[in-house]
Amino acid sequence: MATEDSPAGQPTVALTGATGFIGSGVRAALAARGVRVRALARKPPRSAEPGIAWVSGGLADPEALTELCTGADALLHLASRVDGGTEECEAVNDRGAAALMAAATRAGVRRIVHLSTAAVYGAGPHDGIEVGEVTPAPVSEASRTRLLGERHALAAGGYVLRPGLVTGTGDRWVVPALAELVRRVPVRWEGGSARLSMVDRTDLARLITALALDEHTVPPGVHHASHPEPVRGGDLLAALAALGLLPAPDGPAVPWEECRRLLAAAPGRVSERQFALIARDHWYRSERIWRLAACPPGPGPLARLPQAAAWYRELLG
Repeated sequence: MATEDSPAGQPTVALTGATGFIGSGVRAALAARGVRVRALARKPPRSAEPGIAWVSGGLADPEALTELCTGADALLHLASRVDGGTEECEAVNDRGAAALMAAATRAGVRRIVHLSTAAVYGAGPHDGIEVGEVTPAPVSEASRTRLLGERHALAAGGYVLRPGLVTGTGDRWVVPALAELVRRVPVRWEGGSARLSMVDRTDLARLITALALDEHTVPPGVHHASHPEPVRGGDLLAALAALGLLPAPDGPAVPWEECRRLLAAAPGRVSERQFALIARDHWYRSERIWRLAACPPGPGPLARLPQAAAWYRELLG
């Protein structure tokens, strides 16, 4: 996995979304592997970082995309728009992905990893589904356009990853949403029995890095990319409570329809659709990619939570 221009046999990896939640974790994983990174950013960091060269620009800048991809052995496309209206999401998630994959194809990039999301499946509930078992039915513009973006990576022969909930240092959605929901709906949602596909950011970063750099037998196409073992919703809340991040889930067990009523009676930022992603089954079988990539999945997202406790404490505080 090295070009002739890579010194000492080091490959060059092109990276988008390098300053984001997952992208910063992948950046650290690539640095630990000693590879050269060329990262796209609208506003590159001012401080120098060993092993990384910043390309100034965005997904709508053809010259920047050409500079990013030329001479790269692998492309990791981790940038996405996770909120906003139709035009904003289409510009990044669909048209931006198309332009990037076209640049990578012209440059002859041999490995492409494209980060999507299990949210493309829609509302659910989903209980242990395989890739292809359920037709995607996204319910937000962000998820709809991320599904559109997948087709460009697939046409370029890439790996498309659909993780579920991602936790860890830098998470501004999962645990903050839980903190709001336990206040608005202070009961045990369906008894805490929901099974959730989750993955810690550091483990997902290791998997992405392995797909880019290592010899493996993962076929191109769509892959679920959560930890192989689903997490019970009640266990997640209990683990966060044990770290002092949330109150203990000690209310009565309440069925989903009553949970919906309680949520509607206490308005807030988190929508019913987002609540359902956490309170109802959203489990997607993911063991295959870890095995084929020869990448150990790690101890699981609950075991990783203490490493991110300081981050969450400051954010929630």
